[in-house]
Amino acid sequence: MNFQMNEAIQLLERTPKTLEVFLEGLSDSWHQCNEGYETWTVYEVVVHLIEAEKTNWIPRLRFILQEGEHKPFPAFDRFSHLNQSNAVPISERFKEFQQLRKENLNTLRSLVQSEADLERTGAHPAFGVVKVRELLSAWVVHDLTHIAQIVRSMAKRYDTDVGPWKEYLGILND
Repeated sequence: MNFQMNEAIQLLERTPKTLEVFLEGLSDSWHQCNEGYETWTVYEVVVHLIEAEKTNWIPRLRFILQEGEHKPFPAFDRFSHLNQSNAVPISERFKEFQQLRKENLNTLRSLVQSEADLERTGAHPAFGVVKVRELLSAWVVHDLTHIAQIVRSMAKRYDTDVGPWKEYLGILND
């Protein structure tokens, strides 16, 4: 197993600042990039990450620790962020994300204190029995997935503009 709590936290605590440094101050056209029809914009991905902070990772962790496998934890609505206003400036979204992530990591540190805690199990509504270790690993990979999604979306904006160089730009050649 590769999961190490301290290494997971190292990555999780950097994600909000990484996105802020990368995206803050760019024109709105960069924030509205997506990968094509029915895909999320960069802005929507940021809002999705915030929603996951509110309703996914720590709420599910608490549920596992309280309920175990007795009942499945509530499903996460992966699309709820699409109902939110795009009128909030992305700079405000970064502040919200940073604050929520800081609070959630403090909560994580207080709730998971041992290897035994990482092996505790709960019931996922679709997957069945899952471990705390798996939930936390998924949290890290979820961040990385959406960072990659943001970068791909932005690269696709110049898909046709790169001309013949496209052949050598792997991010544009799925």
